[in-house]
Amino acid sequence: MVTHKQRRTEKGLCFKDYFKWIFYVFNNLKIYVYDLPSKFNTDWLANNRCSNHLFAAEVALHKALLSLEGNVRTEDPYEADFFFVPVYVFTVNGFPAIGHARSLIKEAIGLVSAQYPFWNRTSGSDHVFIATHDFGSCFHTMEDRAIADGVPMILRNSIVLQTFGVTFKHPCQEVENVVIPPYISPESVYKTQKNSPMTKERDIRVFFRGKMEIHPKNISGRFYSKRIRTEIWRSYSSDRRFYLQRQRFAGYQSEIARSVFCLCPLGWAPWSPRLVESVALGCVPVIIADGIRLPFPSAVRWPDISLTVAERDVGKLGEILEHVAATNLSVIQKNLEDPSVKRALMFNVPPREGDATWQVLEALSKKLHRSVRRRSNAFL
Repeated sequence: MVTHKQRRTEKGLCFKDYFKWIFYVFNNLKIYVYDLPSKFNTDWLANNRCSNHLFAAEVALHKALLSLEGNVRTEDPYEADFFFVPVYVFTVNGFPAIGHARSLIKEAIGLVSAQYPFWNRTSGSDHVFIATHDFGSCFHTMEDRAIADGVPMILRNSIVLQTFGVTFKHPCQEVENVVIPPYISPESVYKTQKNSPMTKERDIRVFFRGKMEIHPKNISGRFYSKRIRTEIWRSYSSDRRFYLQRQRFAGYQSEIARSVFCLCPLGWAPWSPRLVESVALGCVPVIIADGIRLPFPSAVRWPDISLTVAERDVGKLGEILEHVAATNLSVIQKNLEDPSVKRALMFNVPPREGDATWQVLEALSKKLHRSVRRRSNAFL
């Protein structure tokens, strides 16, 4: 008997058979994608930046789901397990504008609840949203404001796919949620890999390029990165082992591909696109964000491919990395070579086996107890 694994790896496996296999893996998961007016999503894509910046997982996932027509995605809402509500949070200049997120989502929910019966029958518990911003479904860049506002009441029964996640109790994850990676363009990574072969020697020991304030108290009275990035700059800017840069650079990914260790300190929020870029380009991520909850831990064994340094230990960063370099660095680098690990953090259109969309579908397939269809069939 030919196994599913053999079927999908046989030369010449057709597209149709591949999606039959997807059907099997996700326990016959069915998702209905609401066709909302373009002002909720595609109108924002007039600016190309909206499809490519770190918050663009909401765009990529929407496109990926639409490409699954006839398989995971169903055009018949009455056979759906979940309902995806595609709302993008952008401004016309291509930057995220989460100030209007709550009103936009409320308007979208009002629309689908007026036109369809599905929201009202469960108060939205089988509806899926995406929030790819600093503090996820709290929709604010500043943590104190995010905490004060909390998750909108209208969303609290639903499932939210969000980049924000921590291992402790936090108001911005008081909703059923799945932590997803920030968006990094697969095309940009492939281009960097082509131009910077992985066989090339890594000549940068420790790398970070990004905002590092010399005087961290900004105009709002808040301290960026809890002063962590400032401490990194003050402690290591003159250390020859560290290549630290504060200015933007178009060839930033090529620097990652040349580096052994890539620092991934928190910004306003714990997560960072550097996590994905580092893994994709084979640089050991050094995570400096206490209590961060990382995406897809069943597919990505983070302890095997990264280092975690406590925020209080930033002053010891140099000696910590020297110790790793002298002991188990080669093991970590070997683990980073696994293509399935890199794939799990990237959103592709159409989706590929094991990629970030695949991981989202797998996570949803474990929440089928929320599906009205499944509960109804149980009584037949």
